[in-house]
Amino acid sequence: MSVLGSINRNIKSRLAGLGAGQLAESDDDRLVADLRHALSDDRVRFDGAERSLLSKDASVYRGGVAGPTCFPISTQEVQAIMRIAADHGRGVVPRGAGTGLSGGAIPLGAPIVVALTKMNQILDVDLDNRVAWVEPGVINLDLTRHLVPLGFHFAPDPSSQQVCTIGGNVANNSGGPHCLAYGVTNAHIEALEVVLPDGEVAMLGGLDPEPAGLDLRGVFVGSEGTLGIATRVAVRITKNRPAVKTLLLSFETIGDAADTVSGIIADGIVPAALEVMDQRITEAVENYVGAGYPKDAGAVLLAEVDGLAAGIEIDARRIEEIGRSHGATQVRIAADDAERALLWKGRKTAFGAIAQIAPDYYLHDTVVPRSELANVLAQVYEIAERHELIVMNVFHAGDGNLHPLLLFDGREEGVLERVHAAGREIVEASLDAGGVLSGEHGVGVEKQAYMNRMFSDDDLDHQDRLRRAFDPGCRANPGKVMPIGHSCADIQALRSVPTGVWG
Repeated sequence: MSVLGSINRNIKSRLAGLGAGQLAESDDDRLVADLRHALSDDRVRFDGAERSLLSKDASVYRGGVAGPTCFPISTQEVQAIMRIAADHGRGVVPRGAGTGLSGGAIPLGAPIVVALTKMNQILDVDLDNRVAWVEPGVINLDLTRHLVPLGFHFAPDPSSQQVCTIGGNVANNSGGPHCLAYGVTNAHIEALEVVLPDGEVAMLGGLDPEPAGLDLRGVFVGSEGTLGIATRVAVRITKNRPAVKTLLLSFETIGDAADTVSGIIADGIVPAALEVMDQRITEAVENYVGAGYPKDAGAVLLAEVDGLAAGIEIDARRIEEIGRSHGATQVRIAADDAERALLWKGRKTAFGAIAQIAPDYYLHDTVVPRSELANVLAQVYEIAERHELIVMNVFHAGDGNLHPLLLFDGREEGVLERVHAAGREIVEASLDAGGVLSGEHGVGVEKQAYMNRMFSDDDLDHQDRLRRAFDPGCRANPGKVMPIGHSCADIQALRSVPTGVWG
């Protein structure tokens, strides 16, 4: 049974128990009419194709049902949507590029979907204060491309940075290979203009070194759309690095690569990035990109150091020494920017490369202590083999953020059950090793069922109280993050479910 299917069944039974009335078609008509009056006919859509497209994201979860979809172009229009949603008692789900992997953008209960892709302007760049104001629909890589000629870049660099949005990065507190040294998204957000679920506009954080009051900016980043919708974001921009060296180390086993990572950190070196790929994914990447990865290596470690030229020379030599002491069979240093870019292209397109092997994959992102990497990886391989699945491992080794890819063909009968069973065991193995549920993808619907494993009832109660402080009606991204039974959102925001939602 899929997690999303379980959630849908729970909500359906609760709604039946409540005797919730189903909306008549005319109620939807009135809702759409109100939204179109606030925006425009062409930016409020309610056709079957649009609803089907926006009922899913990049995760393996299916079964979401979208209500009307709005494409606002201003804070004022987002305000209007929120107020109309409140008037009609409907939930609201913010959506960026739909690249999320935890089901966070899947609409549950036919809510209004607020697609922010048209709010895609870089509003202002202040080089003196190293801050840029952007709208939530700005593509991550587009922001860096805009900044690089000015001598700056945006440090968080998820693998999906060619398509993911700043708003989505904020929602999930996204990471990326270079967040080992520079920190995840939260470390690069100075302030947020947010439309709360009642339509009020609030500024969270600020450009002062020490903004007054509680750190509500930090609370909002990573809240997965459950506290409101960001309409403007002040991001911290990072000075381009004066010098960079990228090393590719080859090993006979993935355990040797993992031990090298621990050795590098223990030596006092904090590289810009430490990424590991196992043999299967390395071979797929090399066939796909032709970056010069060794196909016969049991694993490769991509290490990058940056800073002043003299300093990175010392760090690079020391990383090579540590690698060889842990069994590195080959160490290659990128000769120039072109070779370095090619190596990173291979890493950043790893997920796309697996299409050569299987049409579908399920990707987890648990985090484990670096000292447990080799142990948990061994369990991941055993779990996949027992469930008759192919697994490939590519992960942010520096901070222990695992990314096991379970490959499958969704057309094969019964395969999804095996995939989800294996996924559950991987999460449990990670938690048993002292790990946490997510490093960057978020909880969404994927990891809701495990929140009780990581948090006590008291913890969950306080998380729900915080959510209610922002959203008393529990209408913002209903049915997400908090496990069923621990949030008003799993009932309150889904009372009004249009006919046919549950089939």
